Amino acid sequence: MHLLHYIDAMETPYVYEGQSEVSIGTLGHVDHGKTTLVEYLTGEWTDRHSDEVRRGISIRLGYAATTLMKCTKCSEPEAYTTSHLSKDDTCTKCGGKLEVLREISFVDSPGHESLMATCLSGASLMDGAILVIAADEPCPMPQTSEHLRALEIIGVKNIIVVQNKIELVSKEQAVKHYKQIKDFVKGTTAENAPIVPVSAVFGANTDLLIQRIQEVIPTPDRDEAANPKMYVARSFDINRPGTLPDQLRGGVVGGSIVRGVLKVGDEIEIAPGVRTDKGFKSIKAKIATLLSGSGNDLNEARPGGLIGVGTALDPASTRADRLVGSVVGKAGKMPKTIDKLMITPILMERVVGMESEKEVGNLRLNEPLMLVVGTAATVGVVTRLHGNEIELELKRPVAIEKDQRVAIGRRVENKWRLVGHAQI
Repeated sequence: MHLLHYIDAMETPYVYEGQSEVSIGTLGHVDHGKTTLVEYLTGEWTDRHSDEVRRGISIRLGYAATTLMKCTKCSEPEAYTTSHLSKDDTCTKCGGKLEVLREISFVDSPGHESLMATCLSGASLMDGAILVIAADEPCPMPQTSEHLRALEIIGVKNIIVVQNKIELVSKEQAVKHYKQIKDFVKGTTAENAPIVPVSAVFGANTDLLIQRIQEVIPTPDRDEAANPKMYVARSFDINRPGTLPDQLRGGVVGGSIVRGVLKVGDEIEIAPGVRTDKGFKSIKAKIATLLSGSGNDLNEARPGGLIGVGTALDPASTRADRLVGSVVGKAGKMPKTIDKLMITPILMERVVGMESEKEVGNLRLNEPLMLVVGTAATVGVVTRLHGNEIELELKRPVAIEKDQRVAIGRRVENKWRLVGHAQI
């Protein structure tokens, strides 16, 4: 159940009680089949926004959850399926009993070059990733390279490569394309990643893909005793037009908990919060409800998967993604909010994501740079150059901690391009 369907959650049956254990990203070049693959596995088409439907591309981060299951009788990999594909707890192949493995959430990133900041913010939520590469186009395409580099910068190491659209090519073409993929990933964090040929349209080989997800993307060890921290990836008003004042429900923020536990009734803080006449101001609220990405009501929410946090806030403060990029935590125990930043950038040799090769030149005084920290994308203007360090004044403040990774983008040919990274 998508978090935007918050109102309808109680009307929809579900197979597995609880919340997702891991968030798995789908990345890759535009129109290589990321959203189609997620739909086949989960039954959810993640392009729900009107502009996405009209243009036929993903624009915002999409979410969908499903439960991985395994038949107790079938041999591997045929034994693997999902709750959506099986419909109940009985194997569609042999009639045997299906055992629940775990619930997972997919974070579907847009592949269009102009939406790199959205892709980077989504990568901060991922415990692992599926890099989708279409077999009917040469490898790598520009955003295939850019997305793999983004995963390396954010620190996502558990990767599976899906060679999609194999129904469109001959066996010989598929083998040739497979070799292109092997050459492309050599020397990267995905060098030893399994490559799974798949037809997302027909569901061919998806059982093997599910098996690889189980093997390659484990549930991470979580620090549940730490002060909770959640990255906000969406925020919205769940009230339908025409809702009467006494029936209005408070604003909702959605995202992923990266550490700690949130409970119904907790006093939370959201930073940097909302813009005021005197700058940004953090918001304090009480958690009224918690909802998992699959539509389950929770009393406690832990790291893993997508979580919707219902509050008593004025829904106008959360509508239309106004709080995206914020951090949620316990009141008084929040990361520091800053509007100036000193970093030591590590620049790439060449700009990633362009068809033609272009070297990355030195950063310049007064140059605007795109910075992505967690789910926050902001513009920082270089105000001082000091040896290898640069000082930036941020257009929008961020809540940040020591050792956090920062992705750096630069305006190249009128588009933000990934050029480097830094660590706080």
